[in-house]
Amino acid sequence: MRRTDITRDDGTWTGLSLDVESRRQPDLCLFSAERRLLLAQQSRPVLLAAVDEDQCGVEFWRTDAYRSVIPPLRAGTARALAGHPDRWAYRFAQHLLDSPGSRLHDGRWLLSQESPLLRWNYNRLPPSEYWTSLLVEGHPDGYIDWFEHSGSWEILPLRRMPDVGDARVKAYRKQVHDGVLPPVLLWWVSGLDCHLILDGHARLAASISESAVPPLLQLHRTAPSDEVAAGTRLAVHDYEAELARFAGLRAVHGSAVPDGAAVAGPSLARRLRELPTAPRRTWAWPLPGGEVRWRRVAREVTGDRKWAADGRPSA
Repeated sequence: MRRTDITRDDGTWTGLSLDVESRRQPDLCLFSAERRLLLAQQSRPVLLAAVDEDQCGVEFWRTDAYRSVIPPLRAGTARALAGHPDRWAYRFAQHLLDSPGSRLHDGRWLLSQESPLLRWNYNRLPPSEYWTSLLVEGHPDGYIDWFEHSGSWEILPLRRMPDVGDARVKAYRKQVHDGVLPPVLLWWVSGLDCHLILDGHARLAASISESAVPPLLQLHRTAPSDEVAAGTRLAVHDYEAELARFAGLRAVHGSAVPDGAAVAGPSLARRLRELPTAPRRTWAWPLPGGEVRWRRVAREVTGDRKWAADGRPSA
């Protein structure tokens, strides 16, 4: 895996780009069968999901079989890496590469600290209220409401969220106070239009209980190098075409017309900056056996024949 730091123009670190090879299918694999999804970790069903026929939302069922690829984080490590999201990103990337059960597969990925979740508190809610509102409720089953929360990129825990009395939450609340809490690792899944928590359920719970903004690292797939190269060529072509258009206007109307650089330049810079970092849709593999296999797994996991029959929990 090749790693490349992503920075702003002023040198501020924003993310870590990961180029992964020789991993054709991940251990934490998303399978699809018509409107149904199955997330499996090393053949263990982790999450079953069924999209509504009207595409207004997704029914889901969690199995509690998910296991994080990030080992327990010691307090000493938290203090040593506090304030260094780049060092946390390198550490998490190594675990994602080395540990069984990882999500990584061939392609380019980004571990970014600039999640849109950090920017979308438009109503200026207190952190505890805002982050609680982003959590998808329900265990073992629940519903992701695309009609009410379209584009809101909610957070779906891969296991039950711990309560405030949990020993881990208590320990992490102290780290919140001390400003050394390790980041929560999220994975954006386009097929669900939400984030899954890969690691940090207790850390997120601690942040919510302390009404603090949790530190985040978001994992998502980005454009491969050939797409970036093609996009760069197109952006440069459009930039040159815009300058040529302004030059034609200047030839007719004189020097009162600007040369266009002030208009076209920022647009070019923004496109070049976004090309290697913008999210791409999550890959899903065809489920062997298709919908019949999905129903069989649903029946075995849930014991609910109605859910397995039509993809919706019984009333």
